[in-house]
Amino acid sequence: MPVMKTGFVLSLGLTLALSACGGLPQGSALRSEITSKSDTDPAGFAFYTVNRSLLPTLQAWPDVNPEYSHGWPRASKGSSGQLIQAGDTVNIQIWDNQDNSLLLSSGDRVASLGAMKVSPSGRVFIPYVGDIRIAGMSPDRAREAIQGQLGPISPSAQVQLSLEAGRQNTVDLVAGVSNPGSFPLPDRNFSVLSLISQGGGIPPTLRNPRVRLQRGSQTYLTTVERLYENPGLDAVLTGGDKVIVEEDDRFFMSLGASGKEEIVYFNRDRITALEAISMIGGLADSRADAQGVLVLREYPRAALAAGQLGPREERVVFAIDMTTTDGLFSARNMEIQPGDVVLATESPVVRVRTVLALIGAGFGLLNVAENLSE
Repeated sequence: MPVMKTGFVLSLGLTLALSACGGLPQGSALRSEITSKSDTDPAGFAFYTVNRSLLPTLQAWPDVNPEYSHGWPRASKGSSGQLIQAGDTVNIQIWDNQDNSLLLSSGDRVASLGAMKVSPSGRVFIPYVGDIRIAGMSPDRAREAIQGQLGPISPSAQVQLSLEAGRQNTVDLVAGVSNPGSFPLPDRNFSVLSLISQGGGIPPTLRNPRVRLQRGSQTYLTTVERLYENPGLDAVLTGGDKVIVEEDDRFFMSLGASGKEEIVYFNRDRITALEAISMIGGLADSRADAQGVLVLREYPRAALAAGQLGPREERVVFAIDMTTTDGLFSARNMEIQPGDVVLATESPVVRVRTVLALIGAGFGLLNVAENLSE
């Protein structure tokens, strides 16, 4: 009788353990569970192994979730000095030592014309002369032009001119610095980094700060890191420009048997798959399948247009084998796109261990049964 009872308990324990294999609790999916339908027609997604031969094709595919930008303007330098623009304000004083000057009252030596705004046509009105165009001139050149027009009226007259910048000679530093505001262009070589410096610099807490330049109807975008590394990108500003320094809000998601499961923000301009795996704390040694790191990506429908080089499906799964040299080097050259999901799949060994643990529990139950039968 004890033998029959023992056998029954053992059979029951093994049956329970094996039947539990299909519904075992797990922290992440197995690679086979996700890719098992990749060869079916239609599968609903395309499956690609990340290797050396795939990289050139992948680089030719369109970016995912691209940001609206016209690139970045060239950092061409102009001549030093300001240029008067429509909307600027000029303060003009006329000096004359003649006693019978038409421009001055008796006994005066200077006549102040006050603050005059440059008209939309670029002109200012000078008494006894009329409208004089000064837009596009430097303050010194405008002073000479006015003085030259006054010569026939008062040969000894001398002109003094000062400039206050208007909207077309001013740029706005909107946000992302210690002291945002409007800043006059001191010369025609005033650059983006110079403006940021005038605004007090970028707080060190700002994650991967980026510069958005709005010029008319066009928007340009780059990272501060690129401006630091390449002085040739430090674009010269023009009147009316708006500069916004903002935190990088691009992200990818980390799931599965990795060091962390969370939204991970970009901390640099470009992130490779290998860098992304490092950013998520690597793979869990006791759980992850090093041959089954998957990157899930959804391409726009336009990428599938006839005649355009692109993936077979909108939904794409890339598989990275971290146990091979080709897989590691390829992961270092594959770029992560905003919105990607980096999934570290679970090793099948984890399930086997779980089953063995259940079987072990069954043997423990058997020992209890034997003790009870004695």
